[in-house]
This record gives sequence, structure tokens and C-alpha cells, in this order.
Amino acid sequence: MDDINIHYRFLNWRRRIREIREVRAVRYRERLKRMLRDGDILRYHGNSDEVGCFVAARPLSRRNRYFEVTIIDTGVRGMIAVGLVPQLYKLDHQPGWLPHSVAFHADDGKLYNGNTVGQQFGPKCCRGDRIGCGVSLDSDDRQLTVFFTKNGKEVGSVEIPASPDALYPAVGMHSLGEEVQLDLNAECGMEEDDGQMIVDSHEEDWGRLHDVKVTGTLLEYMGKGKSIVDVGLAQARRPLNTRFHYYELEITDAGEKCYIALGLARRDYPKNRHPGWSRGSIAYHADDGKLFQGSGVGDAFGPRCFEGDIMGCGIMFPRDYSLDGGDDVDDWDLDVIPKPSEVQNELYASNEDEEDEGEDLEGKKVTVFFTRNGKVVGRREVALPVGGLHPTIGMMSTGEKVRVDLHPLSG
Repeated sequence: MDDINIHYRFLNWRRRIREIREVRAVRYRERLKRMLRDGDILRYHGNSDEVGCFVAARPLSRRNRYFEVTIIDTGVRGMIAVGLVPQLYKLDHQPGWLPHSVAFHADDGKLYNGNTVGQQFGPKCCRGDRIGCGVSLDSDDRQLTVFFTKNGKEVGSVEIPASPDALYPAVGMHSLGEEVQLDLNAECGMEEDDGQMIVDSHEEDWGRLHDVKVTGTLLEYMGKGKSIVDVGLAQARRPLNTRFHYYELEITDAGEKCYIALGLARRDYPKNRHPGWSRGSIAYHADDGKLFQGSGVGDAFGPRCFEGDIMGCGIMFPRDYSLDGGDDVDDWDLDVIPKPSEVQNELYASNEDEEDEGEDLEGKKVTVFFTRNGKVVGRREVALPVGGLHPTIGMMSTGEKVRVDLHPLSG
């Protein structure tokens, strides 16, 4: 009899354990709709008419009070939201739209706090940006302090009524192509009071700045943006060489018209001329995808570039190239003559009365190449002027901002 009782008790114990596991599995099960998850990658899987939403399996706690999302692709509209919601949040609504939820939206920089109408809160976020959300340890039983970060720096915080229900990390998306990387175990280590030091350490990288403001690695157009002479120009102090032969910029704000140009130019390049318009320069223009090479007439070259895109420019030096000045002029001498174009953009029309009084432009032939989002768009052979070709960026419409990395590669 005792053996039978022990057997039944064992069966009951196993059944009870199974029930507990089933309850926990339901309780700690992530929820998602119109999204696909592949490891730590979340992708929008809808038709852009409907919201996709992800809710994590476990809520934030005092031990795990912070998470981050890195934007891999902004898709068509970049309508990505990061925030906190109740466990049974309706998955056809963006985080922050419904009561007891709060979220920071990347496309407009607004905070949505239980309402479909957002409040201006912080900067917009683009491809490569890292958005964080957490709960402050100073929160009490009645008020909960939720804070948000962008690239490790606090954007702001908001106090919300403490809910009896726990708050879960959530990500919302609403347009084709949107993709993020999720880190539910991110460390909260916000950077503080180092902004000025960053500015100082990068201003010295630029030899010439005209109507451009430098804030760390960010360049912001400060000109009038009314005519073709209102160019904002930033030229690096040092030319590209065999060690640092490539640089990139990310369009963080396309401004009114995205008149952003990335290229190379001689060191005495005219300050009121877009890169590529005058002799001794070559540039890829974001607004029309054309290549301008010493002329106000551009050639069809590659795709147009938009906010979030990364444009790159580099030089492929010949094997026998030397940093010595003796290699600047020899049998490689070549003047590059731009090809005629059937279509001329009037905005980029050359000023015929302008005379370039620059340095001797003859030199060894090198191959200049351009990239968009890591893929080569095309290349051109140009003559290397005395003094080399300096990374040069032009902007020409209100609100334009780019983030520049002068040394993404070396070797």
C-alpha cells in the first residue's frame, strides 16, 4: 500500500511541476505581430498599412532595468518606436499610443505617453543609431521614472503613474524594410559631460570650414541656402594617403533639399563652390546621384542618397606611389576632362566668369571610388594635384547635417 501511495504522490508531483512550467511558459512568452525575429534581429513583416509590434517575454526589473535597440535599416519611413508596455498590449498599436505605455519614436523624435499625439522630446534617429529605454532606480511606489537614451547619452525622462502591472520592453515598426537589433541585457552606462571634449578633439581635423558648424563628428550647415553661392564647405586638414585612403559620412538630416556632396578637392578649393563644380575636385552628389568632376554639369553615376544613407569616398593608389613629392609629376601626367552630359542641372551651372587660380593640377593618375551603404557605386581616374586630394564635403540647404568618419579604414 505504501508503494502505491508513493507512486501516486510522484505522479501528482510530476503533474504539478508540468502545470507550473506551462503557466510560466505562457507568462514568459514574447509576443509579436507583423514582425519576424531571427536571433536578436527584428524585421517588419507587414504591408506598411498596419503596425507591427514586439513585446519581450520578461518585464524590466531592478536587476534588469534597461534595454537597447540599434537601427539597422530605417526602411521606407523609419517609423520605429522603442518603449515600455503592459504584457497584454494590443500588438496593432505602436508603443506609447495606448494607456499605460510610453515610447520614444525614431521618425519624429517625439515621446508618446499613452496617447496617439506625441510631444517633442529629442532628436530623430537614423540608421546606426542606438536607442535605449530604462527605469530609474529612484522611482517610488507611486511614480515611475522612465528615461531614454540615444547612442549612450540621455535624451530625457518622464514620470508616469506606477502601474500594478509590470512594464515590458517593446518595439514597434510601421514601414517596409525596417530592421533593428535588440539587446534586452544591455548595460546602462550613460556618457556625461564629455561633449565639449569631443568637439575640441574633432575640430582640429578640419583645415577649412565655411558656413559649417562642427559638433564632435557632426557637421551642420549654417548658411542661407538661397542660391548656388550659399555653399557650406568643410575640408579636412590632411589629404588622403596610402594609410588613410577612405572616409565616410552619414546623412543624419537631409534638410530641405539634401544638397549634400561628398568628394575630394585640392587644398585651395573655392569656399563657395560645391565639391565637383570646379577644377581639382570630384564629388558624388546625394540629391541627384550624379558625379561632378571639375564641372557644373554632372554625369549620371549612382542612386540618390537620403537620410540614414552612408556615403563613402576613397583613393586606390598605384603600387609604386610614394608620399614623396617627387612622384607628383612624371610620365603619368594627365588632365581629366569631364564627359559632356545631355542634361544640365541649372542649380549646378558653372559660373563662366569664375577663374580658378589654384595650384598646378597635373600629377600621377589615381582611381577615386565612391560607395553607398558599403557598396561601391563607381570609380573614376583623376590626376593627383600637388598637395594631394583632401576630403571635402559640401552642403547647401537649410537643416542639412552629416556625421563624418575620416578614418573608417586604414592600411
